Amino acid sequence: MPTTEEARARLAAIPLLTVSTGTPLARYTRFGIGGPADLYAETSSAEAFIAALASARASGLETMVIGGGTNLIVSDAGFRGIVLRYRGDSLLASNGRVHADAGADLQRLVDFAIERGLAGLETLSGIPGSVGAAIYGNAGAYGHSLAERVVRVRFFDGSAVRVFDRQECLFQYRESIFKRHKDWIIFSTELRLQAADARALRETADSILKVRNEKFPVTMKCAGSIFKNLLLKDLPVEVAAQVPATAVREGKVPAAWFLEQVEAKGMTRGDIHVADYHANLIYNAGAGTAADLRGLIQELKGRVTRRFGIGLEEEVQYVG
Repeated sequence: MPTTEEARARLAAIPLLTVSTGTPLARYTRFGIGGPADLYAETSSAEAFIAALASARASGLETMVIGGGTNLIVSDAGFRGIVLRYRGDSLLASNGRVHADAGADLQRLVDFAIERGLAGLETLSGIPGSVGAAIYGNAGAYGHSLAERVVRVRFFDGSAVRVFDRQECLFQYRESIFKRHKDWIIFSTELRLQAADARALRETADSILKVRNEKFPVTMKCAGSIFKNLLLKDLPVEVAAQVPATAVREGKVPAAWFLEQVEAKGMTRGDIHVADYHANLIYNAGAGTAADLRGLIQELKGRVTRRFGIGLEEEVQYVG
């Protein structure tokens, strides 16, 4: 098996690929937590990324692909292997359609559409992360999701570049086919939007952004909500009967409601805190560790299971 140095040399030979060693992954996560990767490589070229992925897999070293890092909890020990990141971020608009590369910031895409008087993305304002991650997890808010606007998605399945239409992506609430095939790499998407008044769209987006920034300040080291909301129809009858009608929103029960019932607000473990104003918000108050973050998440899940007999599912993903 090649050594890390041999793998680095092979990656460094790929044009348009930037390679570094011992790179702290905390730089690439919104929690600001995570030890170093043995090798880290990034590129804005799909072709270079495919070449890098092939080289990394051929090396025999463990390989991981990351996006914007919003929903990643990286081990304090880091990652023993190669971390790859696709950073293509171009945005193009034509005839009511927008082409967006996966590495583009989601807020930048929202603003891009609004500036051109294109409606359909304004309710996503303030959701952190990249376009690729938003496709992967079918990001949404205020009763709408990105899937509603997807025409097609271009991705790499490990052997060839393919294109799926919206139906083939199997979108559901915070789900897509890409979550079932974590080795598939999203490169871009095409979205269908509608003409609208740019000023009205901006007012809608700004009002949503104001609320979100009050709840999740941009300087806060967090991933937004930690747990997925639950569909009322999927809850056990005896559990659903305990949920007040005022807590149900668009057929979903906020995970925060269950967490409030088990007194999650204000809980701490080291420098990891549950917000005292929102039970589904966990943040790094400064020098938090992945061990404490994972421990607090497991404690919250355990409390809800013991009280209600149901399991909360994380929106975050663990690395290392």
